[in-house]
Amino acid sequence: MLCNLNIKDLAVVESLSLELAPGMTVLTGETGAGKSILLTALGLALGERADSGLIRPGASRAEIDLEFSLADAPDARLWLEENELLDEEGVCLIRRVVSLDGRSRAFINNRPATLQSLQYLASRLVEIHGQHAHLRLLESSEQRRLLDEFSGNKEPLERLANVYQRWRRAHDELDAQSKAAKDGAAREELLRYQIEEMEQHEVEALDYDSLSEEQTLQANMEKILASGQAQMDLLYDDEQHSANALLVQASHAITDISHIAPEFNGILAMLSDAQIQVKEASVELRRHLERLEADPKRLVWLDEKLGDLHRLARKHHVDPRQLQQHLHGLRIELDSIELSTETVARLQTEMEALEKEYRDMAASLSEARVKGGRQLEERISAMIRELGMPQGQFLIEVNPEPGNSPTLYGNDRIEFQVSANPGLPPRPLGKVASGGELSRISLAIQVAATDTKTTPTLIFDEVDSGIGGGVAEIVGQKLRLLGNDRQVFCVTHLHQVAALGHNHLLVEKTSDADSTRTQVRLLTPEQRKHEIARMLGGVRITEQTLAHAEEMLASSGQMPRNEA
Repeated sequence: MLCNLNIKDLAVVESLSLELAPGMTVLTGETGAGKSILLTALGLALGERADSGLIRPGASRAEIDLEFSLADAPDARLWLEENELLDEEGVCLIRRVVSLDGRSRAFINNRPATLQSLQYLASRLVEIHGQHAHLRLLESSEQRRLLDEFSGNKEPLERLANVYQRWRRAHDELDAQSKAAKDGAAREELLRYQIEEMEQHEVEALDYDSLSEEQTLQANMEKILASGQAQMDLLYDDEQHSANALLVQASHAITDISHIAPEFNGILAMLSDAQIQVKEASVELRRHLERLEADPKRLVWLDEKLGDLHRLARKHHVDPRQLQQHLHGLRIELDSIELSTETVARLQTEMEALEKEYRDMAASLSEARVKGGRQLEERISAMIRELGMPQGQFLIEVNPEPGNSPTLYGNDRIEFQVSANPGLPPRPLGKVASGGELSRISLAIQVAATDTKTTPTLIFDEVDSGIGGGVAEIVGQKLRLLGNDRQVFCVTHLHQVAALGHNHLLVEKTSDADSTRTQVRLLTPEQRKHEIARMLGGVRITEQTLAHAEEMLASSGQMPRNEA
């Protein structure tokens, strides 16, 4: 339960520290005194969106601190333990700080926490029922939420949502793959044609650079052979004028000279080397020329193959040298299209299996909703009869949702119906209930649904608006009953409800020339009597009013009767 609440510099609250008790605690005060600021502070501390406009003028930040005992909150305690945030003393400290720049920080047991973590933990500690709950009650999603909450469908819904999300992913992927397969049919045909054409022209077996070099050689073969033979004559074959013949003549002449002048022997050695080099060059040249042969047919074949490669390269907008790589890419694309067909079949099988699993789980969920709906409608029907609708009948219709496609919440359409008068068939809430009736039905639903929950702290914010008299007293009794085994806070303007609280907090506002402040104090039994009298009699409080207030408090056991 919530043990302590501390607020600093939030709106009209400069500083506030409250120790809170178990049971039903009522909060009262004049209109505009600031009762709502306490709920604003709680909401902020528990993860609602921060607003720097809530910071008290002149302050740099607002801070809210909450202290919870975990003795009656096993779910929260387990979460804290799993996240290594559990305090050894068995308490949970929550702090929220809001700065002027709009940023906020959250702390759980003095350690920084994300807003998501704070909200998750808060849902296991506190539940707030706002004064506009009757308006949300008209929404089908809220009706479904209330029924599932009462029926204990949290885990089945989580499992169903998991299967639905997997089915949704398979469904979306199947749509995309089917579209790709459909769009790829023409592309597949084109790819097969292009691959076959390139295979026919032996793109993989042909080396463009080698073919190009050979074609250049064959095209110039006659020139090469003629020029080569001419050089053979110049180097060696011409017995009189070749380079070899001239070197021989020079060697003979230098030999004669060297006999007279030995210093010419070095030149003779160089001439001898030159003869050897010329002879080797002529031998090598002859060998090359003997290997070469003009082949007109080969030249024609080479021209055709290179022409084919150039045509294919232009067709596919690539360099001829890239044709082999391009063919590989076409085959990969074709394989992916063929694989897409297999993927479609696999996804179809997977989606059908998931849909069957979903249908089975949704059917079980529907059964749980029908069963829980019968129990909840009995409780609410009994309660609205106590709340001033003696002939009221409340029904919960669970019907198949139009359309057969899976949804995140199952295939049920939940509709709350009511018959306020005998002889009239039940109709949807928004069509038959007046504003006052809707408020009472909303309160009956909240109290009836809450009775089965384990949340240790419940907060009701003026949920009793629109009712009065004996009905208001019954409302107070129901809330007090809830407070017997958990902590209940109730912001109320009804003296019948306020008199039934186990504890009573008074919200007061004071003003001076410079500022306005709101304070909250716990009332003693005598102070409670005067506050109830104020709620009964307004501005002028008489002895009779005080006596009536005392009697109301005595009836609820909050103060002893004055036996005069």
